[in-house]
Amino acid sequence: MGIMDGKHCLITGGAGSVGLASAKALAAEGATIMLVDRDEGDLSRAADEIGAPDTITAAADISDSSQTAAFVQQAVSAWGKIDSVFANAGVSGTNAATADFPEDVFDEVIDVNVRGTFKTLKYAIPHISDGGSIVVTSSIMGVRTRPGTVGYITSKHALIGMVRCVARELAGRNIRANVIAPGPLENEFQQTIEDRVSAAMGVDATAMLNGMIPLGRHGTAEEIAEAVLFLASDRSSFTTGAVLMADGGWHS
Repeated sequence: MGIMDGKHCLITGGAGSVGLASAKALAAEGATIMLVDRDEGDLSRAADEIGAPDTITAAADISDSSQTAAFVQQAVSAWGKIDSVFANAGVSGTNAATADFPEDVFDEVIDVNVRGTFKTLKYAIPHISDGGSIVVTSSIMGVRTRPGTVGYITSKHALIGMVRCVARELAGRNIRANVIAPGPLENEFQQTIEDRVSAAMGVDATAMLNGMIPLGRHGTAEEIAEAVLFLASDRSSFTTGAVLMADGGWHS
């Protein structure tokens, strides 16, 4: 018997490394999963990896209100309710000083990371079971800063404020809302960022970051998934409005 038996979990950014690892961890504990991502092919491959015949998928852009409302309704039609939402979708933008930062890129980062998460929660909240859970992916950069990433930094700080507001609003329904804040991970998303930093600074950004992280290494998607499982499950029944740092101690 798993700790997520009978629970229905909606995951945005579900075809990426953290979303998929979390889906696997939740499914292994008995949850039914809905994966949301932009690309049908990626979703199909991710669903195959989960290996559960009751997994459902939806190709959608979370920054689009109609598409977001549609995948939430798809989940409700399939399950009748939602027990857990893992709002994990996000983009990184680019690297440039604030005075040179492209406005269209800034807008895209805010549209996906902030507005998209807001829309996901807005449409899902009325259908979340009392006693359910919301987990939102921010970042170590939601509590720290670095130059040249004003779009990403702004968005990840904003998500923490959003979740704390939601946690207060939903406490009366015993719905918990928490943030997972990963540090650098061994995945394509992080490698893209580090490649840009390496090119801009003329250094090995991966080695530089490992030197800054007290545990001396990048994390893995599977390690983040274990933290997501804790926050999504009743094991975190007295935890809400919190930021769970999964960053190897970098924030300390």
